[in-house]
Formats: sequence, structure tokens, C-alpha cells
Amino acid sequence: MNRGTALVRRPSSRLADGIVTYIARTHVDVAAAERQHEAYRAALSDAGWTVHEVAKADECPDSVFVEDTVVVYDDLAVLTRPGAAARRPEVDGTETVVRALGLDVVRIEPPGTLDGGDVLQVGPVVYVGLGGRTNDAGIRQLAGHLTGRGRNVVAVPLRNVLHLKSAVTALPDGSLLALPALVDAAVLPPLHAVDEETGCHVVPLGGDRVLIAASAPRTAAWLGDQGLTPVVVDIAEYEKLEGCVTCLSVLIPDQAAP
Repeated sequence: MNRGTALVRRPSSRLADGIVTYIARTHVDVAAAERQHEAYRAALSDAGWTVHEVAKADECPDSVFVEDTVVVYDDLAVLTRPGAAARRPEVDGTETVVRALGLDVVRIEPPGTLDGGDVLQVGPVVYVGLGGRTNDAGIRQLAGHLTGRGRNVVAVPLRNVLHLKSAVTALPDGSLLALPALVDAAVLPPLHAVDEETGCHVVPLGGDRVLIAASAPRTAAWLGDQGLTPVVVDIAEYEKLEGCVTCLSVLIPDQAAP
């Protein structure tokens, strides 16, 4: 079954120079990262997603984190304006692909900033992290682009974390996994709190499959206890750059797929 299109971008040879904000810099093995990305792409393909590669951007160390460059709602692609100025050239390659896919395209304009990693869609609600990478103007513009599309945009203040989806993600039933200490939980529905930082990073792949990092074995076991099928991938090299399973892809579902 084809569940839809998964946008990915292979890592830059300069990956080790990627930005780190809330963690100490450690050595990144680029060759190992390339192998991990290959396995990540295979996991998406095995789950029924057609993997579509955005052109590699070797001059942009963080470009593998393709999620930050676009958010997609049905047939609308919102090209972002990343909060880190050095990352803004990454958006051009993503624009080429979403236009080729036939999506309608709009963009976040100055003074707005928006990283895709700050945007969590849960049914009709769009939670957007307000922090170091995404500002009020970006959130207002996103809300304007979604006017008439049945979406309700809710800003979520962040605490010492790079992106909203570094702290909160959604399970297939719409319930949330989170590290509550990293967000203003008052604006969120009840949460499933996890005790592994990477355990709050999951990607529903369709059906009962949920993508999760190998660094969260207890959370993966809990998912299995809930009747879900954890799809475990090793992304250790990307975690050294504050990356997680969500930021390495953008899933564009086929509207006919269950």
C-alpha cells in the first residue's frame, strides 16, 4: 500500500558543523550518519511511503533536517523561514520538490520565522512552538495561511528546547507523548509523560506502526504494550545535533490511504 510521499534529504558532508544550541558539541561520524540515514529511508519505504529525495545541499550542514523547511496541510505547502539565518538557503531545494509534486505553495515572510520542527498537527489543531526558532509573526502568518482550512493554531511556549517536536509528538490516536518540563503544558491536552528524552519523538507511519529512535527502548516497549508496532531506527549521529526521528522527513499522506 502506498501511504503517500516521504520527503528526505541526504546528509551534507559538512554535517558535523551543524548547529547545536542546548547540548554540548561532540564528534559526529558522517559516514555512520550516512548509513543511519539509509536505514531510516528504508524504514519509511518498508512502511509504505514513497521516498522522494530533495536535492542534497552540501553547503548547508543542517540540511538533512528537511522537516524544518516546509509544513504541509492537504494540498498546501507552507515554505518556512528558519529561525537560524544560516539555514534559510535550505528552503530553495524543498520548494523545487513541492512544486513538482503539484502542491500549492505559500511562504513565511519577514519578520516572521518558523521552523517546521515547531509545528505539530493533531487532527484539526495545529500546535506551534514559540521559542528560539519560531516567533509570534511566523505563527500569525501560518494561522493566516490556514484560514478557511478548518485548522485551529495554538501557540505553545517552549522552555530550553530546540523545537516543539523535540518535546511533544502525537501517537496515531492523537494522544501526545511529552517531556512536560520542556513546554507550557497548560495549553495542551492531557499528556503521556515519558522518562526518556528521545521517547517523546515519534512519527506515526500509518496503521499501528510508529517510528521511534533506538535510544528510547523503554518507550518503544510501552508502545508495544499499547498495541502499537514500534519501528526502531538508530539515529545516534543526528541526536548529537539535537535531531530526532521527526526532523529527518516530511510525510505527505495520500488522502485515500487509511
